[in-house]
Amino acid sequence: MAVYVDPPLWPAHGTHFSHLISDTSIEELHAFAVDAGIPERAFDGDHYDVAEARYGALVAAGAIPVEGRILVRKLIASGLRIPARRRGETLKVPLLNRWNGVLPGRDALFLDLLDRWGEEHRKYHGRTHLLAVLEALDVLTDPADPPRTVLLAAWFHDAVYRGIAGQDEEESARLAEDTLERAGLPYAEVDEVARLVRLTADHRPAPEDDAGALLSDADLSVLGGDPEAYARYLAAVREDFAHIGDDDFAAGRAAVVRQLLQQEPLFHTSRGRELWLAAARRNLQGELA
Repeated sequence: MAVYVDPPLWPAHGTHFSHLISDTSIEELHAFAVDAGIPERAFDGDHYDVAEARYGALVAAGAIPVEGRILVRKLIASGLRIPARRRGETLKVPLLNRWNGVLPGRDALFLDLLDRWGEEHRKYHGRTHLLAVLEALDVLTDPADPPRTVLLAAWFHDAVYRGIAGQDEEESARLAEDTLERAGLPYAEVDEVARLVRLTADHRPAPEDDAGALLSDADLSVLGGDPEAYARYLAAVREDFAHIGDDDFAAGRAAVVRQLLQQEPLFHTSRGRELWLAAARRNLQGELA
């Protein structure tokens, strides 16, 4: 049993905040917070938000200081993480925190992407999916060396979404090229982000393409969810294509599922296969049946 705290990096209310979590139980977390004098109102479902001024005292009281991405991993592994879909919020704050870790100081670009991911017609391909992909990358990548091009590609990979396979990915890649060039990123980095975005059209990175493997696996991680989560995914996908009749949708979806079942490998990283492959095959076979 342990309580963890990340550095005070998240700006709000004129200061910066840390997150305090337990890797075992919410009861343990509450007990630690009471002893440390943290008010109940600071609790946010699976963690406490604590102001920068309290950070040193929390570490002195026994909270283990870790980097933010490690803290997220430990919270996910504990089973205490509240999924974004249950938070009942716009996800602006958690997404802003992540954006500032990738491309700080580009607030206008963040707000444009946030608006795109929040478009009314998106049911599955919305902000919850974006956050889920970013969280999957937390699990797949080295927290000490987060790959910025992969993270940026995650932000852009469905930034344009009209439900047109291939065209959406191409337009999203062009958007990344235009906006990131204007943001002053090096051309090689811009080209790599756009390449990765285009890769999500078929999720077939070359064997030596480690960056492509990370993004592809994170994007498809939803396939390896538990039965309840997979059912929600299917319902949301159906809503995304509500303009298509039932028979046509069923035929098209069956073709997609068969293609995924035949894809070898389906997940390209060893960690992705370990986490999601067995459940993904079970989910896809059950859907096809």
